[in-house]
Amino acid sequence: MHLSLVRHRFLQGLQLLLVLACVWSGAARGQGVELAALQTSQSDGALNLEFAARVTLPGAVEEALQRGVPLYFVAEARLLRSRWYWRDERVARVSRTWRIVYQPLTGTWRVGLGGLHQTHATLAEALSAASSSAGWKLADLSRIERDSSYTIEFSYRLDTTQLPGPMQFGLGGLGGTGEWAVGVERVLRFETPP
Repeated sequence: MHLSLVRHRFLQGLQLLLVLACVWSGAARGQGVELAALQTSQSDGALNLEFAARVTLPGAVEEALQRGVPLYFVAEARLLRSRWYWRDERVARVSRTWRIVYQPLTGTWRVGLGGLHQTHATLAEALSAASSSAGWKLADLSRIERDSSYTIEFSYRLDTTQLPGPMQFGLGGLGGTGEWAVGVERVLRFETPP
């Protein structure tokens, strides 16, 4: 009878752990970045990358935005050619940086990419504009060898190194920890035809 009681408590503890794991994983999905699409295309002699992400900002990050702190989101991609005899060869590396800032006088959100700026009525629209790209040139097709295997290492993240100095100090200089660690990484493989 004693063994049966131990087994019963063990099963109750296991059930509790499973429930907590489900709740925790649901909370982890509730904030951060979910990569909805990542694919390549070829046009005009170039290998292009297309991606779309869904960004959910944690409370502290959204509050900083509401107070006028500009946030920077960075997308980076590296094209690597697989080699069995040595480390993979880097063929290309590209990056894009979006700047999102709240304009309190007009109550609008401004998104900048390079020299292009757009104004949006809501934060959701601004995040959508700053979390996707189509026709992003990754490399010239002339640099891609036939009958080879390639890997694309992709990342999209909130760049905490571009936050104002006092805020970086508050993060402990770890490049975004806790609520400020917003990002996603993926690896995409493709083979070239012979």
